[in-house]
Amino acid sequence: MSGGRERVGHPACGTSILALDLGTQTGWALLGRDGAITSGSELFKPQRFDGGGMRYLRFKRWITEVKQSADGLNAVFFEEVRRHAGVDAAHAYGGFMAHLTAWCEHHQIPYQGVPVGTIKKHATGRGNASKDDMVAAARCRGHAPADDNEADALAILHWAIETQEL
Repeated sequence: MSGGRERVGHPACGTSILALDLGTQTGWALLGRDGAITSGSELFKPQRFDGGGMRYLRFKRWITEVKQSADGLNAVFFEEVRRHAGVDAAHAYGGFMAHLTAWCEHHQIPYQGVPVGTIKKHATGRGNASKDDMVAAARCRGHAPADDNEADALAILHWAIETQEL
């Protein structure tokens, strides 16, 4: 896993939470049991000779590695998209969401989708914030996201820490 690392003080210390912005370029943010936040962006683009499901198998292997590195997960939160501009993006998102929720059920990890507008409003004060606004909001919290996917995952994580009983 590559990405930034930051230690924060909050009531969720001792809890491990994974936040995901699902897609071919998946943004992720992890609250470790030590209170440190690690984040990054992971690419699950199909490779030249891959069958249709290989990206999802790589995704499942990756989240299993994240779970092991975090010494288990108490909860998973992900961006719940209700409308996609393109068919390909919608199909990819649906595949990632299906595999994530099945993986969480298999590992008995609570999970919750968070609507896009809820995440944006919490991070920026506006439910229709742009990608640049989301990156700026993450930077204001002391993070250095590599892209908008990582910024969205960080926003989901902060939303979960600040609004959910964990």
